[in-house]
Amino acid sequence: MIQIPSSELKQAMNKADKEFLRSIAETYLTAIGGNLNTSNMQLLNGWQHVLLSWYFFSTEMDEGGFVQLIQNGYGGYIFDNPFAKALRLMGARDLSKLLYKAKKIYDENKTILERDTSEEEFNAMYVDFEQFDELEEEYFDMEEEQLEIISAYVKEHLSDFVDIGN
Repeated sequence: MIQIPSSELKQAMNKADKEFLRSIAETYLTAIGGNLNTSNMQLLNGWQHVLLSWYFFSTEMDEGGFVQLIQNGYGGYIFDNPFAKALRLMGARDLSKLLYKAKKIYDENKTILERDTSEEEFNAMYVDFEQFDELEEEYFDMEEEQLEIISAYVKEHLSDFVDIGN
């Protein structure tokens, strides 16, 4: 279990929901050397993977949406794992439903979406996959409410996400 010092946790819990969740996820990234790969995946439990998935998802959505998320290599981690199901179990049902809709687009176009592209081809994907636009708008409309739900769940089940150190 990845440990977080109680003083750091206390500081994180006083932050806004997004910053609180990011603080914990960044602790995971530090513990695994900054890069998730097959040799360090086992260092995280299932719930930690859910929170790390949320971190990658949230960061990529803020920076460039679904196309960027997939092009940066997170498509499989987000869509081929039980991330959406876990969000539903946490109570973030609207975000879970949105991810299932995005997964359908991803699954149908995985080869095209994951191929190596030039910057020009990458930018063209935003036009080619306009169906993500509506989902991205939905996400940003629900983000704050869903963040509150996820944050509350993590706080209520803290021992599933971190081992609190001295």
